[in-house]
Amino acid sequence: MFDTALSTADLVFLAKGAGVTILVTLISVALGTILGIIFGVVRYQVGPWWAAPLTFVLDVFRSVPLLIQLVLANAFLGVVLKLRMSGFTVACGVLTMYTAAYCAEIVRGGIEAVPMTTRRAARSLGLTWRQDMTNIVMPLATRVALPSWIGLALGVMKDSALVYVVQVTELLKSTQILITRLQEPLFLLMICGAFYFLISFPLARLGGYLERRWSND
Repeated sequence: MFDTALSTADLVFLAKGAGVTILVTLISVALGTILGIIFGVVRYQVGPWWAAPLTFVLDVFRSVPLLIQLVLANAFLGVVLKLRMSGFTVACGVLTMYTAAYCAEIVRGGIEAVPMTTRRAARSLGLTWRQDMTNIVMPLATRVALPSWIGLALGVMKDSALVYVVQVTELLKSTQILITRLQEPLFLLMICGAFYFLISFPLARLGGYLERRWSND
């Protein structure tokens, strides 16, 4: 018969870690999506040459491993700038820019997927640029971009496991603490995986539901 030293208090400890993971993900994805929309629209509107500085910065966040970004940001803010910021704030800031860098490309691709003939027809009817973007382009681009955005959000949730390097006790770090104390790595990692599944499954199903609903409209 299987025997474990895992207690109810330990499960509560893991649940709190899962709560931190959810909170970091929600903040990072929400702020990163807003910035990504702004960056994506700017990149599309001003063209590749004028957007080159912004493109370079976004490429840095996409190219450098997230673990290195977290370590460097924490060291730069704490050691160089002498700013006393919590690891949670640093983690959310880095993950926000990381999300924005990828979201900008998703948004730009979604806008480019809207047929130019549709945009010209809208402008010929007297719609302003703002009306064209809000009433025509963004609704159509959202349908194209949604699957990629869902994948990005799920990826950020899983990548949040790396924020332990800035002293944030999220789900995986909580699991590692219990593994050190209980010496039951396989069982605890299975529970950790179950928590991640419970967190990500509703988002994946929501994305699938929206895709099916919009495809029938």
